[in-house]
Amino acid sequence: MIVCVCHRVSDRDIEREVRHGCASFDELQDELRVGTACGSCTDCARDTFDVARACRPTAAEARAANVPRVISIVPVAPAQLAA
Repeated sequence: MIVCVCHRVSDRDIEREVRHGCASFDELQDELRVGTACGSCTDCARDTFDVARACRPTAAEARAANVPRVISIVPVAPAQLAA
């Protein structure tokens, strides 16, 4: 959905900026110019930004999702398999 007609900014554009680390609405305005022309989209843009920030994982969750799992392989004697 187009949020800002003046600068052709969509909700996906806002979500992408949040995924790439945009931390504040002011920063979003600097990057996308959303809400800086006529201003009629500011409330919708801010709501979209807030929802995207709320859905974004915390830094710790993001790091944990990118850590490969280590599986330990313990040798088992053939006698243990037969038991």
